[in-house]
Amino acid sequence: MVPVLFSDLGRKPYQEIWEFQEACLQKIVAQKIAARTDPDIHPDLFLFFVEHEPVFTLGKSGNETNLLASQQELLEKGIDYFKINRGGDITFHGPGQIVGYPIWDLDQIYTDIHRYLREIEQVVIQTIADFGIKNGSRKDGLTGVWVGEEKICAIGVRTSRWVTMHGFALNVNTDLENFNLIVPCGIQDKTVTSMKKILGSHIEMDQVKSSLKRNFEKIFPIKLKDYEV
Repeated sequence: MVPVLFSDLGRKPYQEIWEFQEACLQKIVAQKIAARTDPDIHPDLFLFFVEHEPVFTLGKSGNETNLLASQQELLEKGIDYFKINRGGDITFHGPGQIVGYPIWDLDQIYTDIHRYLREIEQVVIQTIADFGIKNGSRKDGLTGVWVGEEKICAIGVRTSRWVTMHGFALNVNTDLENFNLIVPCGIQDKTVTSMKKILGSHIEMDQVKSSLKRNFEKIFPIKLKDYEV
């Protein structure tokens, strides 16, 4: 099993964590380069959970027209907006949503980004099933996790030298009204849901986080170790 350093970062603004991810990625890339001449060096792998302050993020292949709100509306609602370097289009992050950032050297796991995405989806599918949502699924050609025709989890990643960053965003108790200000993931004819909406009551975030961690260890060949940032 590959050791992965885990930390729950709590509630943080997006830019702070984006910069933190970039620093972790660059650290791992440097360790990989150093390991070419020193076999005793083993690059770190990280998994971080966070709740973000309200923010819209647009992936590098995204279309700005999928942001339906004006800059003034964003200012009034206290929602940030960033164009970022992950795949995918536009999405919302905010309180009540668990965002997971695996910053992994895939050379230590497997160098197959398609498999990596499908297995992150499977982690989420099994996690929501743990809470009684048994019909989580994939849709051909659309990355993420769906319940019926509604998306419950968005996924977007970036890789550099087989090191990943960004990750997934699972709607637990998320205020879904914020998704009305965008075309979520750039998909015109689909809507967004949450565990709270489906189950009809508030869900304990710590319970969902514990389930996610268990399922990461079941599906990927990893062992999580608590890590203090």
